[in-house]
Amino acid sequence: LLVVVVAQLAEGEMDAKSVAMLGVLAAVGTGLRVLGTGGGGVEPVFFLFVLAGRALGAGFGFVLGQLTLLASALVTGGVGPWLPFQMIAAGWIGLGAGLLPPLRGRAELVMLAGYGAAAGLLYGLLINLWFWPFAVFAEGGLSFQAGDPIGSNLVRYAAFFAATSFVWDAVRAVLTAMLCIVAGRPVLAALRRAARRANFRAAARFETP
Repeated sequence: LLVVVVAQLAEGEMDAKSVAMLGVLAAVGTGLRVLGTGGGGVEPVFFLFVLAGRALGAGFGFVLGQLTLLASALVTGGVGPWLPFQMIAAGWIGLGAGLLPPLRGRAELVMLAGYGAAAGLLYGLLINLWFWPFAVFAEGGLSFQAGDPIGSNLVRYAAFFAATSFVWDAVRAVLTAMLCIVAGRPVLAALRRAARRANFRAAARFETP
């Protein structure tokens, strides 16, 4: 994370003000994650990754997703071998939001809601991979089989996903999409207004007195 931030600073994509904004939003995201507890897929923090990545850029969203997951894990005691996978997947959500087409108005909200729903499901698909290849289940159709064709293992993984975390991830996807629709307009406006007032990416201009 430090290397990414330093690279963003060196390239002029971030400055001291945007780093301060990153800290504030990571704190807000940590609070949302603690509030949501994650039980049953109720994780409201993901809509923040989508909207912040959209309003403040792909690089900002990438760092915000990872930093928020790290900070919230330290606060809640959720540190474990799964954490790097969660951080990377959350970072990709913010990154992808910053790379979406430049729509505005209602079309933008619909696009962000659709993206949020897809991201909520893909997040679950990705982080399950931290343990699935090493787990053995009584039902052989759910376990990874070393040496089998990729297609066969993908079918087993799909069955495992449907039997274990699909409902959880579907709740996350629906909640993220709903929050993007309901709160997307004011939150995007607030983030963009803060970016303008902080004058992110402003180039110095010297004029003759």
